[in-house]
Amino acid sequence: MRLSFLTLTSSIAIAVASSIAMAENRTINLPDPLTDDCFPVFSDAEVELGQLLFWDKALSGNNNIACASCHHPKFGTSDGLSLGMGEGGVGLGPDRTPDPDNYPEQRIPRNSPALWNVGSNEYTALFADGRIEIDLSRPTGFRTPLEDEMVSGFASLLSAQTMFPVLSGDEMAGHYHESDISMLVRQGRLTGDDGAWAAIAAKISEIPAYEQRFERVYPEIEAGRAVHFTDISNAIAAFMTVAFRSTDAPFDQMLRDELGFDAAQMRGMELFYGEGQCSSCHAGSILSDMSYHAMGEPQLGPGKTERFEGHQRDMGRMRVTNDLEDAYAFRTPSLRNVTLTAPYGHSGAYSVLADYLRHHVSTDDLNEYSIVDATLPAMNVGKPDLNPSAGAGSDFRAISDAAYRFERDFTDDEIDDLLQFLATLEDPVAKNGGHIGIPDSVPSGLPIDR
Repeated sequence: MRLSFLTLTSSIAIAVASSIAMAENRTINLPDPLTDDCFPVFSDAEVELGQLLFWDKALSGNNNIACASCHHPKFGTSDGLSLGMGEGGVGLGPDRTPDPDNYPEQRIPRNSPALWNVGSNEYTALFADGRIEIDLSRPTGFRTPLEDEMVSGFASLLSAQTMFPVLSGDEMAGHYHESDISMLVRQGRLTGDDGAWAAIAAKISEIPAYEQRFERVYPEIEAGRAVHFTDISNAIAAFMTVAFRSTDAPFDQMLRDELGFDAAQMRGMELFYGEGQCSSCHAGSILSDMSYHAMGEPQLGPGKTERFEGHQRDMGRMRVTNDLEDAYAFRTPSLRNVTLTAPYGHSGAYSVLADYLRHHVSTDDLNEYSIVDATLPAMNVGKPDLNPSAGAGSDFRAISDAAYRFERDFTDDEIDDLLQFLATLEDPVAKNGGHIGIPDSVPSGLPIDR
């Protein structure tokens, strides 16, 4: 839908520097606009190398999944599914289905996050539970599940994040005994000269076109050092930072005093930053406080569990901290381009943004949630974790008990106004897939998901 932005009347004045003063003399504190200073700078050669790696399925154990398979520009840099299907899936987005010759072991436990502005310096944690986060007290500068095994050489938090999908059997590594990489992962051999990371790096550097590009980008490699996985992840992070930078939405233009909002957008913004209390969590220029909150989101699918655990539960931040107060709490997602990144919630329980908003700001519990609100391709009906229901009643009660409750329900008109405001966070570049397109081919020669 094409939006029309009207010049504000004299009764609504915009003060871009720090606030908006409404006719009723209420003031809304607004964030600073995103600028060049919020992002690191990379060479064109490093970004181009990262682009090829992001789209190349050679990073996966079975040469069948790329980073872009689950973070595709067609679906707002996500995958259009409530719970993704990595290894064992064929097709793209909501059309992805199980491969009958290589059936998935389970769905991906959480919704695939969008990548807009993930290279911004406002990001201090990644993943819904923040299991990778900046921690300057550690030698590597990051806290991760690998703890003391975490290697150095990652140039940024975003670079460190890329190590996890390639080490996940359900996402990119593959099932038992399917490849050398999947076997190393299943054996827990991740780091060191004989670990999975080294095997992936060797696999990539054996492709002549990649070897040449790594030598052009990194002087140490040109001088004779072998390609490390950190070189791969650093290049991918450089690409994501540049390609998925989003700083020119109508909201940004308003902050820069370049655009006015119409009445509905202004009402939605006043509610968001005022009585609605949305900005208490969706704060800052990326609209996330990088903190963790239990908001009563429905649990779908296998849950974030270990293979030996029999439940289908996702305890969120508690899995990282072991603190009961963090039960069912998840990191506040950025709302940049939120209108393009359905489904919504850590488990993608809602496919429609308006439905998600109504649940999110409701004072009710989860009793009325229906699985039909999700986007889930059919899978083997004999496996309950592959065809999730709305979850066990006891889990829903626990999730509801832990959740923050708004003081009142929002009216339908207020929901409509919020949607009008959220639409101003949509950057035209995001509708076109970002700043950098899909490469014509990749050095491995493998097909590209288009």
